[in-house]
Amino acid sequence: MTAQTLPAAPEDTRDAGWRDIAVLIGVRIADRLQKIAAVIRPLAWVLMGLAIVFWIIGGALGWREMTITAAVVTITLVLCALFLIGRTEYDVDLDLARTRVVVGERAVGALTLANPSSRAILPSRVVLPVGGGRGEFGIQRLAPGEKAEELFAIPTHRRGVVKVGPVSVVRGDPLGLFERAHRRDDPVDLFVHPQTVLFDGQSLGFLRDLEGLPATDLSRDDVSFHALNEYQPGDDLRHVHWRSTARTGVMMVRQYEETRRSHFVIGLSRSSGDYANDADFELAISVAGSIGLRALRDSQRVDVRVQGQELRAGTGKQLLDSLAAVEASKPRDGGITDLSGVIAATLPLASVVVLVCGTKVSNEDLRVACARLPYGARVIAVVSDTTVEVPALRRIGEADVVSVGALQQIPSALHRVLA
Repeated sequence: MTAQTLPAAPEDTRDAGWRDIAVLIGVRIADRLQKIAAVIRPLAWVLMGLAIVFWIIGGALGWREMTITAAVVTITLVLCALFLIGRTEYDVDLDLARTRVVVGERAVGALTLANPSSRAILPSRVVLPVGGGRGEFGIQRLAPGEKAEELFAIPTHRRGVVKVGPVSVVRGDPLGLFERAHRRDDPVDLFVHPQTVLFDGQSLGFLRDLEGLPATDLSRDDVSFHALNEYQPGDDLRHVHWRSTARTGVMMVRQYEETRRSHFVIGLSRSSGDYANDADFELAISVAGSIGLRALRDSQRVDVRVQGQELRAGTGKQLLDSLAAVEASKPRDGGITDLSGVIAATLPLASVVVLVCGTKVSNEDLRVACARLPYGARVIAVVSDTTVEVPALRRIGEADVVSVGALQQIPSALHRVLA
């Protein structure tokens, strides 16, 4: 016999419907209570607790002093809660004049608030979070259609990506018992770039275009001819093969194979175990940024690797944005030798590899790291050491190793390496 499923009884269906309604009502009540609790500051909770205790003691023991104290506290709470009444429907515009600055510079911005409604908005307080801190502005009463503008400056003492915003419009009482905050606008990322130095001189890499090593990718414009194809909209008319076009009656264009260009790789160790102090780590990031910008100026393909990730480095802005977000990692995440192994596995056609690390890396570790890199690549290791007054150059295996103690030493140090 096959089992048959009996239809649910009408009473069960009604019970399930009532349970769903009860759950929905409970969720909405809990959400409302959560919003109410969010406006109550810790001091207000304490005063409410004391008021309840005073009311109980005064009523139970007949102490008029306790009853009067409870009444005073209660009236104070009610009067302070009345300050929450009012609209804060501003149109908020957060404008940073520059979203990218070099560490040490000031980022200047403007905060504009407008009243788009037909009624005035009472005075309020505007909070602008900046990283781990925040700035506060007092906004006076705004008539309908009126605007208020506040200018501000953000000092940048260290490299990083600072989140500015979101702007919060706060209504509260003078005693700080209640506070209602409405968020406006979206946060803006402020990129604080590391300091870099521009330098000229001999190119850090070499081009492989002339070595005759074509790749499998096809291109509309290169030096290695591949085949003739029919003209497609967007093709460059300079590559039309007119003789074949006249013979076939169809416009034909040349197609090329892409050839490999100089592949410049920077391996930046972010392991805290490779550096003696934070100053050495910041100097290493500046070294990587300066060398990467030089390679990009030479029109080379640049790849930057740190432990656990690949940094975007297609343009100078992408490179500096990526370096601004680099943070030191734990020694267990691997050091310079592990990073070299990743570079060898993922970038086997690298033509120039620059390793950047700190003084805690021993000569033996550097030798192992350089030996792991792709065969035939030019290897340069830069050691960040803020105690060095004059750049020091030495050879470890097939690699040139140079120690630098300041950003201004990079041009002369690399000149010695390439001389």
